[in-house]
Amino acid sequence: MKKLLFLSILYLITSCSGDNIDKTEQIKKYYEGFKNSDFNQIKEVISDSLTITEGDYVMNFDLEGYYEQFKWDSIFQPNYKLISVENQNGQFTATVAVESLRFEFLKNNPLTCKHRFSFTSGNIAKIENLDCKDANWQVWQQQLDSLVNWVKQNHPELNGFQHDLSMEGAQNYLRAIKLYQNTKKF
Repeated sequence: MKKLLFLSILYLITSCSGDNIDKTEQIKKYYEGFKNSDFNQIKEVISDSLTITEGDYVMNFDLEGYYEQFKWDSIFQPNYKLISVENQNGQFTATVAVESLRFEFLKNNPLTCKHRFSFTSGNIAKIENLDCKDANWQVWQQQLDSLVNWVKQNHPELNGFQHDLSMEGAQNYLRAIKLYQNTKKF
């Protein structure tokens, strides 16, 4: 009887530990997919539906929708660096630093943030953006406001770029940044 109880406890411990390792590996693979510009790698570890939250703002994606988000992000040539993954009582939090052309313009490059991951049926189902310790949101907003106002006056065909999360929207965003920066050089 004692032997059976011992084996049951041992099985429980090892299966839980293995589950935690798998989840950590999935988070690593998720960010490797961004680093490698390989959406298929990301698709392997996320659920068919993915929810991303930032404060009160909630974005729900199916795989096709998240692929569009991935393409939008790729226009800014991001470089993702997974700094750490922590597991506290089954809550997985990743700290990630991201450099990109957009963050460079917004003077928050790299942007280092913590993200909490939740899983459904073994796949990533929800990512909560917790905090960005080195972000200067005031400078971010000033830079964005300057760009938006300049675009309204000088390139109205690009108006709304900051809200357009399509690939074309990202291209317009990058185009607006380049046009703006070119006029500031003189």
